[in-house]
Amino acid sequence: MALSENTRGALLMAISMAGFTFNDALTKSVTAELTVAQIMFVRGAFTAVLVYIVARRMGALDHIKNILQPLILIRIAFETVAAVAFLAALGQVPLANASAILQSLPLAVTLGAALFYKEPVGWRRWTAIGLGFIGVLVIIQPGPEGFTLASLYIVFCVITAAGRDLVTRRIDPSISSLSVTLFTAASISFAGLLLIPVFGGWQPMSGSALGKLAFASIFLFAGYQAIIMAMRTGEISFIAPFRYTSLLWAVLLGMLFFGEVPDIWMVVGAAIVIGSGLYTFYRESKRKAALARRADPASPG
Repeated sequence: MALSENTRGALLMAISMAGFTFNDALTKSVTAELTVAQIMFVRGAFTAVLVYIVARRMGALDHIKNILQPLILIRIAFETVAAVAFLAALGQVPLANASAILQSLPLAVTLGAALFYKEPVGWRRWTAIGLGFIGVLVIIQPGPEGFTLASLYIVFCVITAAGRDLVTRRIDPSISSLSVTLFTAASISFAGLLLIPVFGGWQPMSGSALGKLAFASIFLFAGYQAIIMAMRTGEISFIAPFRYTSLLWAVLLGMLFFGEVPDIWMVVGAAIVIGSGLYTFYRESKRKAALARRADPASPG
């Protein structure tokens, strides 16, 4: 039986989240051995080579003049800073906690779109955004008992990733996604190379660590491609909530490979963040449906 567009899109989104989370788990497993800069350099290089091979075979490489645009350069800057912040925290924060905080990204993007693009946000969504950020505070426990500075790195990663997504909305749609991904991966790898002296120099790298980063780059690439395909398939309001499946993977992988058992604060905070995000998606879908009806009064519903 053929899958509907929405079902295919939801499946692709779930695959994407699994890819990103497996990448995070593999990367986390080498943080005790390698510096942040080394991880950025090696994983970025693997990813860039993989994307280049696929993009070349598909004929999806844009001319370098099309890529060297201010918006793409700004996007890469946001992506690079987000990568540094996330990797700096990954070795110190449980995988599930990091994933739970990252679930606030859609709320941050909605907030940014309202502030910088003047997109309409009603009081219900403002309330949901506020509750979502309270959920983040519950997770990071900003007090002497449970707080770690690494948690703030993840919050900063959310802020810069939201900036990346907001800038991405303004990039010329004629530029292929593979070209943007390739240039981004290569730039992050180069940034990692430049930062190696800052992070204490080159550390000896075992074959095991090299292999883990190679597999991490494959999962990262799969995640990028699956999420692009997901967002181009079916209704975004139906597909977007499946991004929260990444938290299930993070909890499972954290328990299996790192012995990390989520505490009650993570569970409560994640529930608040996810509930707020789901409500935001719901309100956004209702707003778009209302706009569509106004644009086409003859449409049913």
